[in-house]
Amino acid sequence: MGKARPDRHRMPHRPAEERVKNFDEVALGYDEETAVCEASRCLACKKKPCVAGCPVEIDIPGFVKQIADRDIAAAIRIIKESNCLPAVCGRVCPQESQCEDVCVLGKKCEPVAIGRLERFAADWEAKQGAVADIERAAPTGHRAAVIGSGPGGLTAAAELARRGHSVTILEAFHKAGGVLAYGIPEFRLPKAIVERELDFVRQLGVEIRTNVVVGRTLTIDDLFDRGHEAIFIGVGAGLPTFLGVPGENLLGVYSANEYLTRSNLMKAYLDTHDTPIARGGRVVVIGGGNVAMDAARTAVRLGADEVRLVYRRSRTEMPARVEEVGHAEEEGVVFELLTNPVRFIGNDGHRVRTVECLRMELGEPDDSGRRRPVPIEGSEFTIEAGTVIVAVGNRANPLLTGATPGLDTNKYGYISVDPETGGTSREGVYAGGDIVTGAATVILAMGAGLRCARAMHDYLMAKSSSA
Repeated sequence: MGKARPDRHRMPHRPAEERVKNFDEVALGYDEETAVCEASRCLACKKKPCVAGCPVEIDIPGFVKQIADRDIAAAIRIIKESNCLPAVCGRVCPQESQCEDVCVLGKKCEPVAIGRLERFAADWEAKQGAVADIERAAPTGHRAAVIGSGPGGLTAAAELARRGHSVTILEAFHKAGGVLAYGIPEFRLPKAIVERELDFVRQLGVEIRTNVVVGRTLTIDDLFDRGHEAIFIGVGAGLPTFLGVPGENLLGVYSANEYLTRSNLMKAYLDTHDTPIARGGRVVVIGGGNVAMDAARTAVRLGADEVRLVYRRSRTEMPARVEEVGHAEEEGVVFELLTNPVRFIGNDGHRVRTVECLRMELGEPDDSGRRRPVPIEGSEFTIEAGTVIVAVGNRANPLLTGATPGLDTNKYGYISVDPETGGTSREGVYAGGDIVTGAATVILAMGAGLRCARAMHDYLMAKSSSA
C-alpha cells in the first residue's frame, strides 16, 4: 500500500453553533474517497494486534483492505461475520483505547481510524438499501432465550442464531435496543440506525418480544418450563447511583438515567411528543463520564440558559472519551473541575435552587488508579441551578436476580460468572455485560455476549450428543 501518511483523515462535524439548535447527528462520517485514503494507511501487519484488541474479534486488516480496494460490500460482510452492530460500534465504541490503541502504525504516527472506517462501511451498506448476506448453520432444534436487547443481548442472540439455534429476546421496555435506545442521545447515535441494526438481527431469525419484565412477568424457571434450554442474561446495570447528600429528593434533581430516558426513548426532545422534561434555566450535571457528557449536551439542546458540569477530579482523570469532552466544551458546557457537591438547597416549594460545593485537590491514587480528590477546607461555594442531573454511575437492579433462586451474586448485586464462559451458578444460565462487570462500554458487553453465545452453543450441542 506504499508509505502511510502520518496523520489520519479528519472526521467532518457539523459546527457547534449549528448543532446546539437540534438533535441531528454531530459527526458526518467519511465519504468514499476519504475512506479509501484512510484505509490505505493500514500496514497489513501479519500479527494483527488490532484484532486482539477488539472484544468481538473483527478481522480488521481484512475489512480495511477491502475498503482500500473499493470493495465495500466485501468489507461489510467481513465485519458482520463478527459484529452485528457495526453502525453502532463505528459511532460509540472507544476504539482509541482498544483496537486503535494497539495499531502498529500508532507507534510512530496516528493509528488507522478503524472505527470511522467501520462506520463508513455500515453507512455505505445502508445507502445501498441492501443487507450483507451472512451464512447461517442448519437448524439444530434447540431453543435459547436472551434477556435484554442491549448490545450484549443482541450479540449473543445473533451468534446463537447464526449457529442454527432458535432464539427469542425478551425486552422489558416497549422498544428494543437497551442502552442504545434509552441512554445514548440522537446526536451521537440516531435511533434509525439502531432500528436498522435490530432489523439485521431479526433477519438472522431472532424473535424480539418487548414489554416482558423477566423477574416480574416471567421468571427464569418459567422460561425453562416453556422449552428454552439455555438462557443469557444481559439486563445491564440500570439502577441509578446517587451521591447520598442532603437535598437529593428535591424537585428538579434527576438521575441521568431518567433524564436521558425521557429524552431518548420517550422522545421528549421532539415537539410531536408530550413527554415532560426539564427545559431551560440553569442546569448542573454531576459526573465526568460519557453519560454526564450526554446529559449536559442534551440540556444544551433543550434550551438551557447555562449548563455547568461538576466533576471532583481534573480533566486528565475524566473517564469520558476525549472527543465527547471536546464536543461538550465547543457547545458551551462550562466545566467546574476539582469540585464536589455536598448538598442541594431548595426553596419553599421543595424545588432545587442551589448546589453547595467544595473545591478539591488531588491526593494519592485510589483503587481506580486515579488520584483521589481531597476536600480543601473552607472552600465552600454555591452554584445556582433549577435542574440537577446526577450522572455518577449505575448499579445492578435486583429485580431479576432476586426472583431467581440459586443464582449467585457478589456483594454488589452483580451476577457471579465463570470468566471464560459466562456460566452462572444455575445450569444453562449465562450472563454478561454490565450485570456482571458493572457499568462499562457497549463493545465490552458485546464481547461478553459473544463469549457466552459460544459457550451456550457448546452446552446445547453437548445435550444433543448425550440424548
